[in-house]
Amino acid sequence: MVTLFHHPLCPHSRFVRLLLGEYGIEPQLIEEKTFQRRPEFLAINPAGTTPVLVEADYVIPGADVIAEYLDETRGLGLGRHRLLPEEPLDRVEVRRLYDWFARKFHQEVVDWLITEKVTKRFMTRAQGGGGPDMEVVRIARGNIRYHLRYIGYLTGRRNWLAGNRLTHADLAAAAQISCIDFLGDVPWEEDETAKLWYARIKSRPSFRSLLNDRLPGLAPAAVYADLDF
Repeated sequence: MVTLFHHPLCPHSRFVRLLLGEYGIEPQLIEEKTFQRRPEFLAINPAGTTPVLVEADYVIPGADVIAEYLDETRGLGLGRHRLLPEEPLDRVEVRRLYDWFARKFHQEVVDWLITEKVTKRFMTRAQGGGGPDMEVVRIARGNIRYHLRYIGYLTGRRNWLAGNRLTHADLAAAAQISCIDFLGDVPWEEDETAKLWYARIKSRPSFRSLLNDRLPGLAPAAVYADLDF
């Protein structure tokens, strides 16, 4: 049994859920509101962040560490569909792009939008909650555009982001985008090639559980679960 501590709109958690789906693993999901600083959760991950994967007696915290763990324990079983390539230089490119989307894109776009439009709604004033800062939202929405163009640039020259097959890079990017797609903040008209790439990933079986995610009092955008958007 694999247990995943996550939050439905945590993109790093979504990346791990996509990974698990690609490996054919259905985890037990435990939703964690990290801003609550729950002592029981801090006991297994003092950093207080999601995701955290628990398998048997092992606690594996953090999306990067979980991804490497899954590759080391199950990667060979995927054969030619392995999500982290065998060749060192190919791995460098996958990890470079993973870092781009899991950190740069997250910091410049996703974290701001999720914090301002979602997280602050569920936090008390003492925790930093309140209405969204619309200037921050405006900047984040502007930043989305060049990231979409970069995706279009890459997938216009390759089959997938990092090369000829699906890798951690694609799943990391799609996980980040799926969060702002939930909010309806992705300007898909910006780049048709990026849109086609996302449609391919969105149609994969591993994506189905993400498309069923719902939050109390927050409905997803109309096209969020639409495979023909």
